[in-house]
Amino acid sequence: MEVIILKNATEVAERSARIVCDTVNKKPNTVLGLATGSTPVAMYKEMINANKEGKVSFKQMRTFNLDEYVGLDPSHHQSYRTFMNENLFNDIDIDIDNTQVPPGNLENPMEAGPYYEDLIAKAGGIDLQILGIGTNGHIGFNEPTSSLASRTRVKTLTETTVKDNSRFFKEGEFQPTLSITMGIKTILETKRVLLLATGKNKAKAIADAIEGPMAGRCPASALQMHEHTTFIIDEDAASQLEMKEYYKYVLGFQDNLIDKFGDSRGV
Repeated sequence: MEVIILKNATEVAERSARIVCDTVNKKPNTVLGLATGSTPVAMYKEMINANKEGKVSFKQMRTFNLDEYVGLDPSHHQSYRTFMNENLFNDIDIDIDNTQVPPGNLENPMEAGPYYEDLIAKAGGIDLQILGIGTNGHIGFNEPTSSLASRTRVKTLTETTVKDNSRFFKEGEFQPTLSITMGIKTILETKRVLLLATGKNKAKAIADAIEGPMAGRCPASALQMHEHTTFIIDEDAASQLEMKEYYKYVLGFQDNLIDKFGDSRGV
């Protein structure tokens, strides 16, 4: 596990986007796992800028999003398909047919999980997975007590998550309480993970994920078992880490090795 602590959210976005773009430049047909929510948006803007400046092409890249609300058509303005189109896909040179979001509008939502797992398998698995983290430690929509061996499935959202996400919905607007989400085991099978977090409201979840015991109460703690997980966080999100100074000390040596020999993790 690698922990990169940066000054602010801008540096988090720049560093994470650089890793994504470097990965795609090394392997143009990268299979990239994507996340929604407010934290990745700044990274997506950096990716868009890099693409427009000719520093990277996403033409051969394929993507799989972590989750989608149950009951929303892809064209709905609150769907995660719409979110991804508006915040990334419409502004880069990706083939939209190479982008996948879990189908939240199936007549039988229980069929969505096996269908999505099959798509991931046929793509050869995910090379690089982007994650955010909820204030309760969820990754994707794997809420506390989720099985660490879970696959893509329907998941009931906790009251905390519904409350946290209510800021995206207008008063009186339908807000789903069910989602389709990649499972924790699905995430652990990806070749490399980047988890992004900014702000003091994420500090406890980050501390539990990195330094706490691996437990269902903090789904992100399962990443302690992943071979190539990188946490990219700002000072506020790192504020409750007991070993914060150690992570900063280690980072200097890691960056020197990468500068000298390159970074082949997950590609």
